[in-house]
Amino acid sequence: MSMSEEELDDYEATLELSLVQEYKAVVSMFKWVVETERRFYLANEVDVSVRSQSSPPLLEVTLTDAWVWDMYRSVRFVPSVRVLTFRDVNVERLPETELSS
Repeated sequence: MSMSEEELDDYEATLELSLVQEYKAVVSMFKWVVETERRFYLANEVDVSVRSQSSPPLLEVTLTDAWVWDMYRSVRFVPSVRVLTFRDVNVERLPETELSS
């Protein structure tokens, strides 16, 4: 049995809402936000290295203790991620927040 376009849109909207809710629940567990051309990550350790001096340079991004923004993954928490890219990588330190009691 196949899904209609409307059913598929509803399914994807439900997945995305669930992902947004999960993000809000876990973001305080992480120190860094990392955006690549393909993915959005939360991580507690980030290392960016230049692997080649080509133009553009090849970047290696290594994340430890990470969460992956991807609504189609069954497991979003991963111990490590390695990304190789010639594209821009945005790394931001999340603001420190006090835990509410």
